[in-house]
Amino acid sequence: MNQAVTLLILSFFLVKCSSSDSGSNGQEGTTPHQNITYSNVDLYVTKPDKSDLFKLQSTKVPLFKENINFSITVNPEVTYQVMDGFGFSLTGGSALHLNNMSASARANILKELFSVENVGVSYLRISIGASDLDAEVFSYNDLPNGETDESLTKFSIEKDKQNLIPVLKEILAINPNIKIMGSPWSAPTWMKTNKNSIGGSLKPEYFATYANYFVKYIQAYKAEGITIDAITIQNEPYHDGNNPSMYMEPTDQALFIKAHLGPAFQAANINTKIVIWDHNADNTWYATSILDDAEANKYIDGSAFHLYNGSINNLSTVHNKYPNKNLYFTEQWVGVNSEFGSNLLWHTRELIVGATRNWCKTVLEWNLVSNSKLEPHTPGGCTECLGALTIDNDLVKRNVAYYIIAHASKFVRPGSVRIESNYTSDFPNVAFKTPNGDFVVIVVNNTTTNKVFNIKTPNESVTTSLNAGAVGTYVW
Repeated sequence: MNQAVTLLILSFFLVKCSSSDSGSNGQEGTTPHQNITYSNVDLYVTKPDKSDLFKLQSTKVPLFKENINFSITVNPEVTYQVMDGFGFSLTGGSALHLNNMSASARANILKELFSVENVGVSYLRISIGASDLDAEVFSYNDLPNGETDESLTKFSIEKDKQNLIPVLKEILAINPNIKIMGSPWSAPTWMKTNKNSIGGSLKPEYFATYANYFVKYIQAYKAEGITIDAITIQNEPYHDGNNPSMYMEPTDQALFIKAHLGPAFQAANINTKIVIWDHNADNTWYATSILDDAEANKYIDGSAFHLYNGSINNLSTVHNKYPNKNLYFTEQWVGVNSEFGSNLLWHTRELIVGATRNWCKTVLEWNLVSNSKLEPHTPGGCTECLGALTIDNDLVKRNVAYYIIAHASKFVRPGSVRIESNYTSDFPNVAFKTPNGDFVVIVVNNTTTNKVFNIKTPNESVTTSLNAGAVGTYVW
């Protein structure tokens, strides 16, 4: 029997046994075909045509029967990094839209996003001061032109208390264990060479002051009951045309860390992790050159990356040189005019699969919430950034990034360990073992045809199929 005939027969077999689907809140019972033996494996599917959206299939996945199709082989004896989680950037604009909802509608969507029974988002990134998706540019120490405040007596997080902090407190009430990373888009303008929110660099004479700015930020949030687990030194230090933004060379970042920020954290007994770079994967030298500095290295937890340029596989070069340092994937945007199916495929293949297979402990999509007008944004900020959710008053629309993250965040809980699985370009995949001993395998059909394949583990093996461009999360 040739391969084409075998594929046809197996495809028919799988359609017969799993053609009836159910929603993610439960299973609709169907009478299984008498010749089919089912496994204990659950399958959640998102299809590029949106006919299934993170949908739990109505039957368990059929047990493996000998065939000639490709097999993903999972080996839990070979382990890699421990995961911190999956999630989004909670921008000031995101918090604004959530805070403007009615209390009941906001409670419902936050529970859907952050409770472990639902999507289970486990990691958030917030801006230290304004990002470009805030309604206005601000820092925590804004002064009239010509004034300085080296003692930071006028430091204040009051603007964050309008929307961001209240929303974070509601999220923490749902998931007290969620981890939060803070990233600055710019230092206060009076500390910068050009006195402007766009571009410029941090003046060396203010390195110590800016280190104290981070200390005060972490302490102020702690006083609100919010722990900042990690900070990056500068969002996109080589992208100085955004509003706000700030340019920073690696030599300056290394000096800032070793001479000022690291010692300041030590003196204040701050355990917040220090993470460097926070920019594209086409540049690994920036991170490694800082880590090459032994005095800076001792304060640094790891490096963060985006993927607007470069290959996700470049991240392994940083890990290979400094295997004791962590890697984080912290940002990727979805454009409002791009297609659902192409985003589903690319983001899952490159980020959920690619970033984790290249040692990242987190995968974060850019911007949790926008409205239908893609507001707010600063003058010069992103005008085409589609949120994972579109929220207009109490009306909520779930967009592609919501489903991309859900495929991982619901099941790959913090503390899960990535385990070995073989990779093929037709079926990009990644496997994990969770703290409670479950296996989770996330697979993308990276071809233009519907495909049958196998997943083999020491405990139980299955034969399954995915439509072209579809994503499946297998759990058992």
